[in-house]
Amino acid sequence: MLHHVEINVSNIKESYQFYSWLLPELGYDIYQQWEKGFSFKEGSTYLVFVQTESRYMDIPFHRSGVGLNHLAFQGTRELIDRLTIELKRKRIPILYEDRHPYAGGTGYYAVFFEGPDRLKLEIAENLPNNDKLNEID
Repeated sequence: MLHHVEINVSNIKESYQFYSWLLPELGYDIYQQWEKGFSFKEGSTYLVFVQTESRYMDIPFHRSGVGLNHLAFQGTRELIDRLTIELKRKRIPILYEDRHPYAGGTGYYAVFFEGPDRLKLEIAENLPNNDKLNEID
């Protein structure tokens, strides 16, 4: 079982504004908050966001490089549809919009978008028989 994931961010205030809207929609509650970071927890797993130190700010993140590609969360079709509307209202671009909500393949219902620092995020319907691997880069 995953214990936690820690993500360095370029702007802690911008990240807090974004994730304090999104993560409660996915069942996470604020867990910790301090000057240079915050975390959200669901069950025994939590996500930590920490302000990147200035000496590392010139090294850009890109999901196609070595390291984290994206975070995927489980959700219902209704949640995915509601969040898609809210993402558009907030002017957060939907990735692969021409194939939305089946960008992950036939029978794979999801919404893909970018958070702060261009981290790709996905909310996918939790289907008991869906063992397809999402192959979107």
